[in-house]
Amino acid sequence: MPSIPLKDRKFDTQVQYLKYKVLREVARYAFEDRLLDAYTEIPKLIVKDKPTMRCCIYKERAIVEERIKLAMGGDKNNPNVIEVIDIACDECPMSGYNVSDACRGCIAHRCEDVCPRGAITFDGHLKAHIDKSKCVECGRCAQVCPYSAIVNQKRPCENACKIHAISMGESGAAHIDNDTCISCGACAYQCPFGAIVDKSFILDVVDLIKKSENNTKYKLYAVIAPSISSQFTYAKLGQVITGIQKLGFFHVVEAALGADMVAYEECKELAEKGFLTSSCCPAFVDYIEKQFPQLKEHISHNLSPAATIAKYIKETTPGAKIVFIGPCTAKKMEFQKEELKPYIDSTITFEELQALFDSRDMDLKTLEEGVLDNASYYGRIFARSGGLSDAVAEGLKERGIEFELQAVPCDGIEACRAALLKASKNVLKGNFIEGMACVGGCIGGAGCLTHGEKNKADVDKYGMEAYEKSIEQAISLLPK
Repeated sequence: MPSIPLKDRKFDTQVQYLKYKVLREVARYAFEDRLLDAYTEIPKLIVKDKPTMRCCIYKERAIVEERIKLAMGGDKNNPNVIEVIDIACDECPMSGYNVSDACRGCIAHRCEDVCPRGAITFDGHLKAHIDKSKCVECGRCAQVCPYSAIVNQKRPCENACKIHAISMGESGAAHIDNDTCISCGACAYQCPFGAIVDKSFILDVVDLIKKSENNTKYKLYAVIAPSISSQFTYAKLGQVITGIQKLGFFHVVEAALGADMVAYEECKELAEKGFLTSSCCPAFVDYIEKQFPQLKEHISHNLSPAATIAKYIKETTPGAKIVFIGPCTAKKMEFQKEELKPYIDSTITFEELQALFDSRDMDLKTLEEGVLDNASYYGRIFARSGGLSDAVAEGLKERGIEFELQAVPCDGIEACRAALLKASKNVLKGNFIEGMACVGGCIGGAGCLTHGEKNKADVDKYGMEAYEKSIEQAISLLPK
């Protein structure tokens, strides 16, 4: 696959670009009612006459076929939205402790002495070797080596997964433990071979668009996450809004307005209960339910911002259909929950939105700028870590509630774990845990086109455009 110059990229990596190409073509074939030809034509379209990434075009095309399956919804028997393409997961070395070239063949042999299983031997040059069949990965050898020549190598997916949901199967391919996984997508974003992918519901969205064009009985709404302000940097946000409408959506609504509604109610709930954990991030909520079930009763009873505004639209607009568009792979799990199915009809990421635009050959830069003016500053900054805490503080102030907020904003799942562990032992110095599974918050989501520090500045700038509007004012403007 030819490299794309950085100045021309819409994505961080070439892996994202490959994933996008498959999604784009699957959407194009769906719009043109040619899905029956997808499996035979798309692999040849993407992998031409010679291999560019693998040993041969046959393996490359076979992997593309697996990507097509995921673009069409993936394995229906696997409830997780994160799946592994086994035939694409074969280039990483096995994880564990290994002896590097830094080994000097010393005569102290501290590594041998400390090994409890006799797993270390030496060759004719006195260089150490580790017998993997005996090694129990205790790491003692690495601790005593004077040259730091024994290193613990982890595969990128294992290193990315901070909750230890990934292990290596017998074939050497990654294996995801669905009972532990929170579908945050960190492994998918970090895999350098694109062997871990989130399954897509893009076909469901294409179907909703096509049906809405010929059906006056329902209107199709797009609910967009506030982190969209840090994406699609090659065009203006107003042009992106117009692009969504040109795809076939009747109206575009900010999930940030749902965030305003959540903040307004969550501050009251917090004051009444005295201690609360946020419910905005579905991966964080899933993590509590799986790893800290004793804290489930403290999860806010408010729905997430997307679900909150979707519920409002459904209740005030009979027959409305709603698609959530955001940075989050865990949202794809959230909308399948029984309690949320009535409100959100499908979910796609920003990556998939880009694929939809290009499947219709849409040039956003040529479009007029639409207007998006629903939410307050506080609703919009939910997109980055710390924003929810600021919004709850503002909610308490606006509602005149006397309560001393001691927020604990958690930036990434490791910070979430530390706070939850303290809370479970009643030693947390705080009364409100704002949990964001992705580092940086939603702007770090696996479904983003781009990631980086600039994204936070873009979100704050977007929020400042609505700074004069209070949370209460934003909510009061909702049609009754």
